[in-house]
Amino acid sequence: PTHEQAMLPVLRELADGEARHLSALTDRIADAFSLSTDERGQMLPSGKASRIRSRMGWALTYMKQAGLVESPRRGSYQITASGRQVLADDPAHIDSEFLTRFAGFRDFRKRSRSDDTDSIGDDEPNVAVVVEPPDEALERAYGRLRVSVEAELLEVTKRVTPRFFEELVIDLLVRMGYGGSRAEAARAIGRTGDGGIDGVIDEDRLGLDSIYVQAKRWESSVGRPEIQKFAGALQGQRATKGIFITTAGFTRDAEEYAQRIGTRIVLIDGRRLAELMFEFDVGVSPRRTFVVKDIDGDYFEES
Repeated sequence: PTHEQAMLPVLRELADGEARHLSALTDRIADAFSLSTDERGQMLPSGKASRIRSRMGWALTYMKQAGLVESPRRGSYQITASGRQVLADDPAHIDSEFLTRFAGFRDFRKRSRSDDTDSIGDDEPNVAVVVEPPDEALERAYGRLRVSVEAELLEVTKRVTPRFFEELVIDLLVRMGYGGSRAEAARAIGRTGDGGIDGVIDEDRLGLDSIYVQAKRWESSVGRPEIQKFAGALQGQRATKGIFITTAGFTRDAEEYAQRIGTRIVLIDGRRLAELMFEFDVGVSPRRTFVVKDIDGDYFEES
């Protein structure tokens, strides 16, 4: 359910006047909507919280701003007199537009209105209807921005010189924890040129195992013959692990072949390369930082 679809069921769960913790309410609503185990475990993109728990939290937050519920202690919620009156009126549903009849919620929306909202009407131009929970809206907006930057990052990477691409691969692998120091990695990559292998790099700082690397700054897709050549080169070195990196893509035959053979070969296409560069800050730099804050419950524990 969306956070709005959860509002009325949550209020009904609190109808007996007992205070209930967010976790217990989340379980009850998940049961009410017959959510599967997979649906209950579905996480936000950040991986910090489950999607159902996040939406439950926002449903309670909005109803609290409207004065329908209160929080007698950290993480627990209880119905108020206004909430009981709402249930007595037997509404068909409760959503953000419904909550705008309460002054507290209208004031809350005026203070927190965003670009991702829809206006209610001309009579109240500064009041907005919440489209989705703010944390989901923020993560969705960040996701769109990331996709855009990664696409541009790949295009820029395709235009660099072969030597610069080699340096880029070194930077990325070192940022990911391979190769020990950058100097050690730089000596390894581009050193061999042996039978389809562009370089070899330590898997960890202790050099307990080696990974062989092939990097292709190509426009056309890499086919099975190139992967076979790389696999043969690995066998010649008695190597068991390899990484094939390209700015292009891989044909289906190439992917299926890499999955079938005994040698472990990881294929990194242009899209995945851009994702890794973004994630490990290779070729990108922060433009603006937003710090998302929440209440520090420990600070108020003794209050």
